Amino acid sequence: MTEPLSPIARHHRLQAIWNDPQHGLARIFCAVNHTAIGQRFVVTALIFFLIGGVLAMLIRAQLATSGNAFLGNELYAQLFTMHGTVMMFLFAIPVLEGIALYLLPKMMGARDLAFPRLGAYAYWCYVSGGIILITALLLGLAPNGGWFMYTPLSSTEFTPGIQADIWLIGVTFAEISAICGAAEIVVTILRLRTPGMGLRSMPIFAWYMLVTAGMILIGFPPLILGSILLEIERAFGWPFFEVARGGDPLLWQHLFWLFGHPEVYIIFLPAAGMVSTILPVFARRPLVGHTWIVGSALATGFISFGLWVHHMFAVGIPYLGQIFFSAASMLVAVPTAIQFFAWIATLWSGRPVFRLPMLYLFGFLTIFVMGGLTGVMVALVPFDWQVHDTHFVVAHLHYVLVGGMVFPVMAAIYYWLPHVTGRMPSETMGKWAFWMIFIGFNATFLIMHLTGLLGMPRRVYVYDGHLGWDVLNLVSSIGGFLQAIGFGLLVLDIFLQGSMGRAAVRNPWGADTLEWTTATPVAPYNIGAQPHVTSRTPLWDHPDLAPELAAGKHYPGSALPTRRETISVDVLTGEARHLVILPGPSRMPIIGTLLTGGFFLAVLFKVYWLAALFPFAVAALFLRWAWSTGVREDPVPVNVGQGLMLLPHHGDPEGSPGRAGTIYTLAADGTLFACLLFGYVFLWTIAPNWPPPAFIDPSPWLPLLAASGLAVALGTSSLGLARVGAGRVGAGATLAWLATAGSVVGALAFGLLPSLALPAPTGHAYAAISAVLCYYMALHCAIGALMTGFAAQRCRHGFISAMRRLEFVIARTWWRYTAAAGVIALVALYGFPLGAR
Repeated sequence: MTEPLSPIARHHRLQAIWNDPQHGLARIFCAVNHTAIGQRFVVTALIFFLIGGVLAMLIRAQLATSGNAFLGNELYAQLFTMHGTVMMFLFAIPVLEGIALYLLPKMMGARDLAFPRLGAYAYWCYVSGGIILITALLLGLAPNGGWFMYTPLSSTEFTPGIQADIWLIGVTFAEISAICGAAEIVVTILRLRTPGMGLRSMPIFAWYMLVTAGMILIGFPPLILGSILLEIERAFGWPFFEVARGGDPLLWQHLFWLFGHPEVYIIFLPAAGMVSTILPVFARRPLVGHTWIVGSALATGFISFGLWVHHMFAVGIPYLGQIFFSAASMLVAVPTAIQFFAWIATLWSGRPVFRLPMLYLFGFLTIFVMGGLTGVMVALVPFDWQVHDTHFVVAHLHYVLVGGMVFPVMAAIYYWLPHVTGRMPSETMGKWAFWMIFIGFNATFLIMHLTGLLGMPRRVYVYDGHLGWDVLNLVSSIGGFLQAIGFGLLVLDIFLQGSMGRAAVRNPWGADTLEWTTATPVAPYNIGAQPHVTSRTPLWDHPDLAPELAAGKHYPGSALPTRRETISVDVLTGEARHLVILPGPSRMPIIGTLLTGGFFLAVLFKVYWLAALFPFAVAALFLRWAWSTGVREDPVPVNVGQGLMLLPHHGDPEGSPGRAGTIYTLAADGTLFACLLFGYVFLWTIAPNWPPPAFIDPSPWLPLLAASGLAVALGTSSLGLARVGAGRVGAGATLAWLATAGSVVGALAFGLLPSLALPAPTGHAYAAISAVLCYYMALHCAIGALMTGFAAQRCRHGFISAMRRLEFVIARTWWRYTAAAGVIALVALYGFPLGAR
C-alpha cells in the first residue's frame, strides 16, 4: 500500500500534472484548463463591453441635440448596429458563460470541465467571431441593418455589399462558441459533481446554469438556421425571404425572435443565479425557498420560449395569436416574482451585512423591477402598438438587460475577484463607481421612456428641433457619459485591486459554497481532494473542510495521482460511478478554430471552391482529435480513498460524458431541424404563391435509396454495438464498415435529390427550402459515415473491447437521431406536398 503524500508534496504533484504550458505561444494557444479558459472569456467579454460602451457614447453624442451633424446616416447606422451586436453577442452571453466555466467545477468539487478542449475551442471561436466584426467596424464595413438584421432590408437588393454577410458570419461564429459552452456546462453539471452531491444538494448557481445552458441549446439554433438561410439567399439567390418567389420576410422575424426573446432570460437567469448565491452569504442565512426558486427558474426557461411573437404584434399577427402571446408575456412575471420574494425573505429573516457586492445587488433589485413593470406594459397589445419602435422600447430593453445582468455581474466580479487575485477590493472606489453608474443609468434610460412616449422613433440619427425632444435627449446623453465614467472607474478599481489590493484570507466573505475551499489564487487542479457533500451549505456545516481537502482526505482520486482525472457521479443521487480521465494541453482547439474560420472567411469573400475544402480539413482534424483519446487496456478497479472502488470512464460507455455530450449536441441539432420544418410549413401556409407550380419528382428510386441507406446504417451500427458488447470485436468492425457503406448511400441519395427531383432552388422558396432539407440529411449521413468508419478503425488498432465500446455507443446514438430525422424529411418532401394538391 502506497503511503499517502503530505499536503505540500501532494500540491506539487498535482500542480505538475494539471499545469498548462507556462511559457511562449503554447501558454496562449494550448491551454485547456477551465480556470484559464473561464478567465479569458470574462476578460475578453469585458473588453468587448468597453468597445460597446464607446459606441453607445458616440450614439448619445449624436442624439444630444437636434439637427446634429456629428455623425452621418451611414456611420450612425453602423454604430447602432454594432453596439447592439457587441453587447448581445460578444458581451452578455460570453461573460456569463465565462463565469460559469470558471466557477462550476470549483463549486461542485470537481477538478475540471467534462470536455476541456471543447471549452478552449469555444473560446477561440468566440474571439474569432468578435475579431471579424470589430475589424469590419474599423474598416468602415460594419453591418448597418440593425442588430436584428430584418429582411428585406438585409437582403441583397437593399444591402448589396458584404456588410450583412460580415454580421451573419461573425455572429454565427460566436453562436457556435455559445453552443459548445452550453453542452460543456450541461454535461459538467449533471456528471462531474463531487460524490454525494445529488440534484437536491447542488449549488443554486449550478441549477440556474443548467437551465440556461439547456435554453442555449434550444434557443440559439433558430438564429443559426436563419443566418444560414439568409446567407444562402444572398450568395446563391435562393428565395427564402423574397415574396415574389414564394418566400416571406416574416420567416426571418420568427426565427430571430425564437432566439431573441429566450435570450433575454438566458441573460437574466445566470445573473439571478449569482444573486441567489451571493445574497444569502451577506444575509448570513441559507436561501429561503430553495425548491421554489429552482422550480421558478425551470418555469421561466420553459415559458420564455412562448413569448417571441410579442416582438411582432405590429406585423399583422391574427388577434387570437396576439391574445395568447400577450398572456404568456405576462405569465412569465409569476416565476420571476417568486424569485424576488424569496430574495426579500432571505434578507428579512437574516442578519444582513452591507458590503460592496450587496450595493450592486440592491441596484439590480431596483432597476430590474422597473424593467419588469415596463415589460408588462409592452406585453399589452394596444400599448405595444403605441410604443413599438420608439425609444420607450429601447429604455425597457436596457432596464431589463442592464438591470437584470450587468449589475449582478458587477456584484459577482467584486465577490469572486478575491478568489481570482487573492486580494480584496476597495470599498471606497467601488462605491463611487456604483453611484455614478446607478445615477447615470437612470438619467439615461428613465428619461428615454418619456422620449418614447413623445413619439421619438428608434434608429433615427437626427431629429427636428421643434418636436420637443432636445432637453430630454440632452439629459439622457449627460447621464450616459456619467455612466461611462462610472464604468471606467470600476475598471480602474479592478486593475488596482489585482495589483495593489490588500491580501485576502481564504473565504473572506464567510461563504458557504465549495469554491472557497480552494487556495486564492486557485491552483490549476482546483481542490486537493474531492469531498463527500450532501449539504447545500457545505462550508457552513463543515467549517474545517478546506484543510482536510488540502491534506488529501475524502476522495483524492488515487494515493499517487499520475494523470488528470475527476470523479463522475449518478445524475440524480450523486453516487460516485467512475473516474473520468481528462486530456491535457493541446494545439487542436486553436487549429480547429483556424480551419473553421477559414471556411467562414472563404464564404464571406465568395471563394466557394476554397470554402468547400475546409469542411474536409475540419473533419480530419476532429478525427485526429478523437483518435488522441482512449486506451488499449480494459479498465480495472481503482482505489480512490475511503474504500470506494471506481472504474475509469471508458468502462461505462452508456453513462460516459462523451455520450451525454453527443445527446445534448443532438438536442441543439434537433432544434435546428425542427425550425427548418417550421419554416417549410410556415411558407407553405402563409407565404404567397404556394403551392408552387411544380412539386418534387414523384419517382420512388431516390427516396427508397435514401431510406435504405438510413435503415442499413442504423441497423448495422446497432448490431455492431451488440457484437462488440458480446466480445466479438471483429464482427463489430465488419458491421461498422457496412454501416459506413449505408451512410454513404444515404448521403449520395439525399445529396442528389435537389438536382434530380426538385425544380431549380432559385425559382421558388419551396424548392429552396426542400433543397436545404435534403442537404441537411446528406451532411448528417456523411458525419455518420465518419463515425462508423472511425469505430471500425478503432477496432483494428485495439481501442475497442466489450468494456471499451464508447465509439459504437456514440455512433448508434447519432444514427438513431439521423434515421428519425431522415424519415421526417422524406415524409415532408413526399407526403406533405402531394397530399396538399
